Amino acid sequence: MSQVAKVQAIFDTWAQNGRADGMERGHGPTAIQAFKKLELRPGQNYLDIGCGNGYTVRWAANKDRAEDVWGIDVAPEMIALARRMSADSAPRANFFAGEFPSETLPENHFDAVFSMEVFYYFPSVDDGLSAVQGLLKPGGLFTCVVDYYQENAASHSWPEDTGVAMTLWSADQWREGFARAGLEVVEQSRLFPTDNAQSSPDWKQSEGSLMTLGRKSS
Repeated sequence: MSQVAKVQAIFDTWAQNGRADGMERGHGPTAIQAFKKLELRPGQNYLDIGCGNGYTVRWAANKDRAEDVWGIDVAPEMIALARRMSADSAPRANFFAGEFPSETLPENHFDAVFSMEVFYYFPSVDDGLSAVQGLLKPGGLFTCVVDYYQENAASHSWPEDTGVAMTLWSADQWREGFARAGLEVVEQSRLFPTDNAQSSPDWKQSEGSLMTLGRKSS
């Protein structure tokens, strides 16, 4: 089974067994912090790469009144769930099932691009970052959040645990990857849950999620 097929199978299963809601609850406290870094304004265009059940797309459509909102995910069941959950609150949202990079997405179109816990699954992270650079308008922002990174030792067993290959980069390597893609690193920081939830893994409190925020040159 190919890498893409393995990832698709995992996330299709999670969409069907209700784990997608748990992902939203688990990622939400840090995802909202990264989302706010994009400073999305009314009339702007927004994309979530690996959108899951579409929760950040709904944030963009409802809280920030973005003009054109998109979500892409490799798992068709996740996209079906996102469409159902967004039908009333974000009826104009564009959801697409497919691999990233994708020719479906318009070049030089997005003011803000978001991704949570996705990029290390890609066969080539560099190709993914270069694709984001092409999708952004000049001056557009991209925020990428990962929990699987070199400094978070608790995450290192995940490829073996899931049977899926992952790219393990350090914080410095993420900065270097952004630079190679033509994205100026505006900020890099660790994000921590704000609710001190007892159910959170210990590493979320000690290491946190690694966020890298980049801007396409004007």
